[in-house]
Amino acid sequence: MTKIFIPRDTTSCALGADRVAQVIQRTIEENQLALQVIRNGSRGLYWLEPMIEVETEQGRIAYGPITMDEVDDFIAAECWIKNESHPLYLGLTEEIAFLKNQQRISFARVGIIEPTSVDDYCQQGGFVGLKNALAMKPAEIVSCVIRSGLRGRGGAAFPTGIKWQTVLDAVAEQKIIVCNADEGDSGTYSDRMLMESDPFSLIEGMVIAGIAVGATVGYIYLREEYPLAHEVLGKAIETANERGYLGSNIAGSDTGFTIELRLGAGAYICGEETAMLESLEGKRGEVRPKPPLPAIKGLFGQPTVINNVISLATVPVILANGADAYESYGAGRSRGTLPFQLAGNIKYAGLVELAFGSTLRSLLVDFGGGTRSGRPMRAVQVGGPLGAYLPESQWDVPLDYEAFIEIDAMLGHGGVVAFDDTVDMSEQARFSMEFCSIESCGKCTPCRIGSVRAVEVIDKICSGDSPEQNLRLLTELCDTMVDASLCAMGGMTPFPVRSALQHFFEDFASSSEP
Repeated sequence: MTKIFIPRDTTSCALGADRVAQVIQRTIEENQLALQVIRNGSRGLYWLEPMIEVETEQGRIAYGPITMDEVDDFIAAECWIKNESHPLYLGLTEEIAFLKNQQRISFARVGIIEPTSVDDYCQQGGFVGLKNALAMKPAEIVSCVIRSGLRGRGGAAFPTGIKWQTVLDAVAEQKIIVCNADEGDSGTYSDRMLMESDPFSLIEGMVIAGIAVGATVGYIYLREEYPLAHEVLGKAIETANERGYLGSNIAGSDTGFTIELRLGAGAYICGEETAMLESLEGKRGEVRPKPPLPAIKGLFGQPTVINNVISLATVPVILANGADAYESYGAGRSRGTLPFQLAGNIKYAGLVELAFGSTLRSLLVDFGGGTRSGRPMRAVQVGGPLGAYLPESQWDVPLDYEAFIEIDAMLGHGGVVAFDDTVDMSEQARFSMEFCSIESCGKCTPCRIGSVRAVEVIDKICSGDSPEQNLRLLTELCDTMVDASLCAMGGMTPFPVRSALQHFFEDFASSSEP
């Protein structure tokens, strides 16, 4: 029986994948065709979605985008029988340049397996890392993660193994693993993709983390706006319990670990780790002062490992293949890979997992194909709404954490949002401060008040009201927010504003012209 793979992730479904799958399934049933529809995750080639893959002896053959307008033609042409003449024929999926030129480690199974099938997961190397971890001492697991060079993929880039070591060394009756899945940065979707397409990798990573530090309970704090991820994760957790990968006796061992799935509060600030802990405890999502660090006193006052989805989902491959295999990718202190997410005014939007060390220009041109509008690209924001706006002169900086810090920018969660030459950068700077004023938890004055005043000052500059005086005031406001805010919400909001002023100042001046 030939298998036809039709993606089921949020973006693909938004583009009509569910309706296409229904039409094809109905055709199979009505004509008693020897075909089986498998709902896999998306490969992340979003400009080609819905992309249908057909299993052949040579490998999977792709067609796309197969929308509702094309599905009847796809069926009439019997494309499940290799049809190279079909206008939407893409050839072997693995040979599509956008996919072939990546280094997929964290996303190796994404788009290949049926997301909630344990058998599919195991056939693709799943739970090998867990098996290895069960044969190791906790300190050996932590040492392996440290040697791999894995750093937090949520944005802060703190060494994952060091955080685990702190929790391992802490003395407590209960330790906790928390996955921060409250993915809220603009232009980011890698966490969602992985949870919807390969949820067992996250589950396996959390179990390994629990074994490593002596925790028996874990929580996933999931963004409320991700209903499909909630459904898939819920089923995956249920299946993992049934198959013995969660519960009292993990994989037949005497080790126990449970996972509870919690929905987020719908607030951007709850992506900040201490505000997330407050929300998990049933409180208003407000930032906690540090110290104490969550690794010492975290959820319910217990030592807590907090990692994001990609960090935890990468752990199994490190334990399966060894620290050296993962550490062999990357540049400088940035080891391994990062899933970059291309969005905004970009021709080929999608996920690109690359080893650190490539350049932003390569990402934008070789993978992104330039702007969707066809106009010249002018600015790129990397790292979410708190990331700097980068002009073309900075697009050849290597994609690694330290190189970006040197230019007052950050890689963050890997979100990349492109703008063409029609963008008004004074509006983008204003948006950054307005975003902060709306999403601030309100606990500290620099963030709560500074962002509101900054919006007013930007409006005065752009209207020509004492521009030099107000520019000085804006600079002072930015300095105060950076130096005195409790968390990155207020402390990093000035980054996009400063970069817009530094590289695109003409937009502020021209805004006041008649």
